[in-house]
Amino acid sequence: MTTAHDEALVRVTRDPRGVVTWTLSRPDAYNALSEAMIEALQREIDRAASDEGARVIVLAAAGKAFCAGHDLKEMRAAPSLDYYQRLFERCGRMMLGLQRLPVPVVARVHGVATAAGCQLVAMCDLAVAVREARFAVSGVNLGLFCSTPSVALARNLGRKEAFEMLVTGEFIDAEEARRKGLVNRVADADRLDAEVERLVASIVAKPRVAVAMGKALFYRQIEQGIAAAYDDAVQTMACNMMDDSALEGVQAFIDKRAPAWKSG
Repeated sequence: MTTAHDEALVRVTRDPRGVVTWTLSRPDAYNALSEAMIEALQREIDRAASDEGARVIVLAAAGKAFCAGHDLKEMRAAPSLDYYQRLFERCGRMMLGLQRLPVPVVARVHGVATAAGCQLVAMCDLAVAVREARFAVSGVNLGLFCSTPSVALARNLGRKEAFEMLVTGEFIDAEEARRKGLVNRVADADRLDAEVERLVASIVAKPRVAVAMGKALFYRQIEQGIAAAYDDAVQTMACNMMDDSALEGVQAFIDKRAPAWKSG
């Protein structure tokens, strides 16, 4: 049985496997990241960080768009350097929170994802997009270089591909986003949920501890030099190997049988 709760801006459902779906629910504003929306996402991230029963987070959205970026009307209402610093700091904390969760976060992209909305896709660990989805970091068209989205974009795409998007503000379609590395899979509209489920099912079939250790190491080593990255990876893999799930998985391979993991 799927459980649900609704805190207006982010609707949350959870299935028996521990697959938690967060649905951005500000469709009339194209799910723009208002201060309240950022805070609502941060609350869910904080909850998920200590939720040992969670296995995967799916980030979805209601309405026509996935996320149109920051709420520009709200941003323009009372401009000040202090306000903008606090706003972008809170947003950056929320974005980093997705990466720091111990479980994979999968973006389910069904419409446009622009500026900080494109950043949101890039900060998710995985992304599945409908074929009609479009992506852009379009702040430059308004005289505002998408500086914070550039951090995430540059860690997903090649440098020249990321910079081209940032300085032109032009849209790319889902297939181009897949080729560039922004999304993993592209599906027709009637197959989007099935494609998300195919990815999710593959993840939840694996031991949670291995995925959690692996995700943390994956992002740490990206920011390190190669020697330090290998040192970190060696320690992570050795600790992972001592976990009961890994010992059982290896023994099952030797015995030519399916692993009998005690828990996720």
